[in-house]
Amino acid sequence: MQTDILRYLFSAAARFPDKTAVNDGTEKLTYKELLAKSRSAGAAIASLVKPHSPIGVYMGKCTAAIPSFMGAVFAGCFYCSLNPELPDMRLCQIYDVLSPAVIITTDELKRHAAEIFTRSRILTCDELFAAAPDEEKLAEREETHTDTDPLYINFTSGSTGTPKGIVVSHKSVIDFIDCFTDTFGIDENDIIANQAPFDFDVSVKDIYSALKTGAQLLIVPRELFSAPVKLTDFLCDNNATVMIWAVSALCLITTFHCLDYRTPKTVRKILFSGEVMPLRALREFKKHLPDAVYVNLYGPTEITCNCTYHILSPERDYSGGIPIGTPFTNEDVFLLDENDKEITSTGTPGEICVRGSCLALGYYGCPEQNEKHFTQNPLNPYYPERIYRTGDLGKYGENGELYFCGRRDFQIKYMGHRIELEEIERMAAEENGVERFCCIFDEKHSRLKGFYVGTAEKDELHKRLSQKLPAFMVPGMLFRIDEFPLTKNGKTDRKKLAEFKGDRQ
Repeated sequence: MQTDILRYLFSAAARFPDKTAVNDGTEKLTYKELLAKSRSAGAAIASLVKPHSPIGVYMGKCTAAIPSFMGAVFAGCFYCSLNPELPDMRLCQIYDVLSPAVIITTDELKRHAAEIFTRSRILTCDELFAAAPDEEKLAEREETHTDTDPLYINFTSGSTGTPKGIVVSHKSVIDFIDCFTDTFGIDENDIIANQAPFDFDVSVKDIYSALKTGAQLLIVPRELFSAPVKLTDFLCDNNATVMIWAVSALCLITTFHCLDYRTPKTVRKILFSGEVMPLRALREFKKHLPDAVYVNLYGPTEITCNCTYHILSPERDYSGGIPIGTPFTNEDVFLLDENDKEITSTGTPGEICVRGSCLALGYYGCPEQNEKHFTQNPLNPYYPERIYRTGDLGKYGENGELYFCGRRDFQIKYMGHRIELEEIERMAAEENGVERFCCIFDEKHSRLKGFYVGTAEKDELHKRLSQKLPAFMVPGMLFRIDEFPLTKNGKTDRKKLAEFKGDRQ
């Protein structure tokens, strides 16, 4: 039995050879074509590098990226998506950590790739796809595969200023995607609209759910996220059925009232993650797509995409917050207090910890961070067992469901009180005239600042918040802004908000 992720591609190509596998709005590949290009690329890469080597893929969101990723895997290697939208300095930081022997890129980006990645061999995807597949070399590499081999590396921000590369194995992805597609009924009839960039782990759910089931991966062009009306048209014109999106991307559609303009009526599943979903945005989607299934997903990159989920009930009132729910099969999610004792009582916050096959292999070339975050399970003194400490806080509700309470570093002490910034944000986002709200703590001046998108007047909003929240939780400064700055992964960029110099509204 094949133990690596390639079994997904082999199976889909055998069942649906002429079906569209990948479509970026400009170029399409059938499953048969995807397999052929991947094998050609794999044989060419295998002739240049040893097994288990990192391969950099320097290109944007496009059809060619998928056979490039799979080519690295056929070569017995693992890939890292290098996003051209990142600043050169950031790419150089990642490059220094990764040190790949080979960079795969496009003809358009080849010259710039050579300027940045000076120690690597630069190859274009087109020349790799045109190579004759060496069946003997491919078979040789296939024999070296195990399910614990790395599949990909995603880089995230590091507290030291150096990006951290999170190494995820074939086993972890297979374990998660098998369960994920079964749980939410994703199948070969689906068209999965990919929102996330390929260097962000939300895209892993898009790519491998499609390969697992034989669904179509519909790559939404990045430029459309700056043109919400065209984005909505793209979803409608391409009959998207599944959206596994970051909350901020979904809010982009509702903020500009695009669903009033045109509703993608073929969408039957909307799964969101990354941040707390504003109820106002959720209600807007449910008004236009009442029959769709809505799912709240939770989990950091280090545990392979997600570890818990909650399928929203149409009859339930979520004004008290949307739970992150219950663990996926084969994942154990639990809370630890400050003394590493398990919390099982209702309403008591603790750090969310995870164990199981979902755990990443660790951080690439970063032993200190591995020791800090991937630790021995303190509840098990008998044999080696790793857990991942997320740094997130959670608590159990009355019905045993898990609720996200914010980051440990978003829990502040202000005027003698412990405050969860997310609680302030949730209450403010429910106010009329507030589309989105973010609260930060200005440590230097010891004050709370609130930023919002919407039509509400500052004085009136401050008055309404004072009627709902204790005085010590009401932001002393409110700023109305046109839109939230976002990180490259589509989350609210709190650091940029902290640097905001605009006038108070």
